[in-house]
Amino acid sequence: MIPQLTTSLLTARSDGAGPDPSLPVLVVGPSLGTGVKALWGPAVADLAPLATVVGWDLPGHGSGTPAAAPFSLAELAAGVLRAVEGLLAEGSLPAAAPRFYAGVSIGGAVTLQLGHDHPGAFAGLVPICTASRIGTPQAWEERAALVERAGTPTQVVGSAQRWFAPGFIEAQPSIATALLHTLQDADRFSYAHACRALAGFDLSGDLAAITDPVLAINGEDDTVCPPGDAAFTASHVARGTALALPGVGHLAPAEAPAALAAALGAFLRPPSAAAPARPGDPAPSGDPARPGEPAPSGMEEGA
Repeated sequence: MIPQLTTSLLTARSDGAGPDPSLPVLVVGPSLGTGVKALWGPAVADLAPLATVVGWDLPGHGSGTPAAAPFSLAELAAGVLRAVEGLLAEGSLPAAAPRFYAGVSIGGAVTLQLGHDHPGAFAGLVPICTASRIGTPQAWEERAALVERAGTPTQVVGSAQRWFAPGFIEAQPSIATALLHTLQDADRFSYAHACRALAGFDLSGDLAAITDPVLAINGEDDTVCPPGDAAFTASHVARGTALALPGVGHLAPAEAPAALAAALGAFLRPPSAAAPARPGDPAPSGDPARPGEPAPSGMEEGA
């Protein structure tokens, strides 16, 4: 069942005017257990000059309405596209502006699903802190059953360990606490539906079908989806680039908002707006995986 998703304009203008039609539209998605405002809020100030940013919430997370039925990743991606089309139809987004999509973890899995199922719907795709397959179906099924029975508070301690790079909670306690509170308050049945959607998600053998430009970004300290997952994605889609952010765990928009915004800003600019390379400039860094290398194994603990 395609879920009904709740959207939020994250870069509302102070003068009350509508979105700037000269800016591209960036649709952003959350990670499992977080709300889009708690996750992407720290990056809004850096993103506002670059794009009109619209976020969506998972069912039962943040401002999202709890899911009435199970959903797959393909149905979740269709729900995102339906929500964007609704905003365009009502005039809440400028129709002529190029549209990009960036999502984190399960929201990043949606990025890849959108590219696979709906080519051309977005001018570019940015999967963040994600992989073409995350964890194992058994682990996701077990977590879904636990959360259905005992609720999302069972996930708080483990998520605090997996989500953030070392030292982040101590350095930014208010940001970390807001994210963990969103997890604790999430609807347990909707969370379980999302877990089962991830159990059925595996595009590791189908990435070549994604022809939209892709910038795959993972954190160097991400133990859930390490940088090799971004490199694998970038090397197997038709037009991909990988980037690893230093000192970042699994929630890049909250952990490194300025660095992430800079990477997104460069990706959102059309080629004519980018500064040309100068003789002697260093080549892009990174060691992307090569076609034929094994697909990412994922972490059993998951997102």
